[in-house]
Amino acid sequence: MITGSAGTLTFCWGTRKPQGGIWKASGRERQLGYGGSIASWKCPDASIGSCSHRYASMEKNRLYSCASLSMTRSARSRSSGTSPGEEMNTLRRLRIRAPLRLPRAPHCTSKLKCARQQLSYGECRNHMEEIASIDLFVVPTIAFQQLFAFLVLGHRRRQLLWFAVTQNPTTEWLARQITEAFPWDSAPKYLILDNDRAFGGAFKARVRAMGIRDRPTSFRSPWQNGHVERLIGLVRRECIDHLIVFNAEHLRRILAKYAAYYNEVRTHVSLGKDAPCTRPIERFGDIVAHPILGGLHHRYARI
Repeated sequence: MITGSAGTLTFCWGTRKPQGGIWKASGRERQLGYGGSIASWKCPDASIGSCSHRYASMEKNRLYSCASLSMTRSARSRSSGTSPGEEMNTLRRLRIRAPLRLPRAPHCTSKLKCARQQLSYGECRNHMEEIASIDLFVVPTIAFQQLFAFLVLGHRRRQLLWFAVTQNPTTEWLARQITEAFPWDSAPKYLILDNDRAFGGAFKARVRAMGIRDRPTSFRSPWQNGHVERLIGLVRRECIDHLIVFNAEHLRRILAKYAAYYNEVRTHVSLGKDAPCTRPIERFGDIVAHPILGGLHHRYARI
């Protein structure tokens, strides 16, 4: 317990494993003169104002829950008032580090790079109509072969714009799929993709010739392309995981039926419980269930 003219400061320390019923003091505790689980010493500065902050992740390899810093303001501190800067300077002199910085993404070594990345993706909401994203995922067959499915998703209404299946996704094949997915003047302004080597020079040259600006995600950051990653998860959970794929033609038929179900039938909460391709509200008639994909899904309509 730390006592000063400005108030009372309380610390409770703990480590992961008790030894003999007594918590072992960590390196930071020994440095500050703590001998047990609860430390008591005189506060060297009385200018700590009324601040309340909960700290975590101190001694990250040893402490499982760290300190609780609570302050009770006295009448004197109320009248004088202490600025936040003076409070933080006092905490620094006490060798207490406040976790004020937001955590950066893993594998990111540059603050400037993180700031640019957050800024660019923070503008996505204002440009949804001009953004599309692409990705590949692997589907095994009954003969233990690997098929690659290519998806193109429009961000405006989460619509599945294009899909294709191949055994060897070359750069030229992917460039041709982009041309077929965006005919005439329907090309988006931005295209979000990952750093797969399949999206090589020929693919990027075709994309830029169509007037599309490619926006690759950071290394090992699939969350930056979350819309299409979620679509891939839906395709797996709602379709592929329940069926056995025989060959590439069979997978194309499966994805064609699921794409029609996804765009025309399946509702989305973000769209106000509407489908990507708007479906009318049917108010009168008897409800009939139409099976899709052999009864795996159903379309409920009124007749």
